[in-house]
Amino acid sequence: MNLSCIIVDDEPLAIKLLENFVERTPYLTLQASYTDSVQALSELRENPCNLIFLDIQMPDLDGMELSRMVPAETRIIFTTAFKQYAFDSYEVNALDFLLKPIRYNKFLAAAEKAKEWFGMKENATSNKPSSIYIKADGELRQINLEKILYVQGMKDYVIFQMENEKYITHLTMTAVENLLDSSHFMRIHRSYIIAPDKIKSIDKNNCVYIGNEIIHVTDAYLKKFNEYLNSKIAK
Repeated sequence: MNLSCIIVDDEPLAIKLLENFVERTPYLTLQASYTDSVQALSELRENPCNLIFLDIQMPDLDGMELSRMVPAETRIIFTTAFKQYAFDSYEVNALDFLLKPIRYNKFLAAAEKAKEWFGMKENATSNKPSSIYIKADGELRQINLEKILYVQGMKDYVIFQMENEKYITHLTMTAVENLLDSSHFMRIHRSYIIAPDKIKSIDKNNCVYIGNEIIHVTDAYLKKFNEYLNSKIAK
């Protein structure tokens, strides 16, 4: 496995050290280095990478702010001279926190953690099922996950609305949510789980048009839904 990475630090000497560490690590490929965090963010939107070695204290846009704006698939390893930021780094799901001055053995341990994380993600992706079985009309029916538009909850039953048909089965919405892959399905309402890639349009009132249904994204799920949209909107 090879991981693409960038370095963002306003100190040229810190960048030089990290560049050397990346060069010594066989599975890391340096995509670019930046002393300007705003420029780094702009470039990331055009050319995403797997991993960012990111300083926290920087002018204009600090590392903590930048980490909340990078593409969802990019992981962060913070590099800083200030130990007090360690707790904050876990709030943005950073993979690791390296305290300056950084030694290569610490850098390598953080890189190994990143390699392990991406390896687990790759294995999970390759092992995802393409279908599930549900009980409907007195028999087991195989449901092709790619054909699901949305799932609607009705008390102790749910409706699997497919592209050309629908199935009713005795399940709870929580059970369905646990059953479906969260990278392909999203809950947007207490009674609805949708396949986001099947959305036709979204109006100004946060109503989703999917199949023949209009579903309102409720407040409890709106933040996550907007984050998904922001990651997909053409910039």
